[in-house]
Amino acid sequence: MAERAPGDQRRVAILISGRGSNMRALIEQSSGYQVVLVASNKPQAPGLDYARGAGIPTWTWDSKGVAREEFEAALDRALRDHRVGTIALAGYMRLLSSRFVEQWGGRIVNIHPSLLPKYPGLDTHARAIAARDTVAGCSVHIVTEKVDAGKVLGQIEVAIEAGDDASALEQRVLEAEHRLYPKALREFVRQ
Repeated sequence: MAERAPGDQRRVAILISGRGSNMRALIEQSSGYQVVLVASNKPQAPGLDYARGAGIPTWTWDSKGVAREEFEAALDRALRDHRVGTIALAGYMRLLSSRFVEQWGGRIVNIHPSLLPKYPGLDTHARAIAARDTVAGCSVHIVTEKVDAGKVLGQIEVAIEAGDDASALEQRVLEAEHRLYPKALREFVRQ
């Protein structure tokens, strides 16, 4: 991979793999930063259609069966071509290599559906309910080589209500994510 271009950190690329609800929140609430690219490892990701409809350039390549190094080299070229300074992961379901994360030097952020450091990884809502927690929530953090372990930039707590199942809790946490992520990204790019 080539060395990362020194893009303006307010120029943001959003990486998605699916419907892109957090991507939409980032686009709709973008003040203090500009979304200049939406990229996906899944060409049929519904969020790409939304980005195109909003006039935002898109890049996609089906990562299935592609070597990680080859895929990330192509992604990096697209990011540099758009002079990206910050990457926001929004439901991007492919782990980034240590090399890619290091290359982007603390300029990748992610939204995670738990109050980190609690419940990194998957199944966060079911895990919080099983532990009989009274609150769940979401966190925006800097991406590091270790999954969901980077510095937390912001959090919102969401009460776990009597009778909640993972699906009901997920919906309320997702609403909180849509409020938190644009605000945390706005503050992050000012640094």
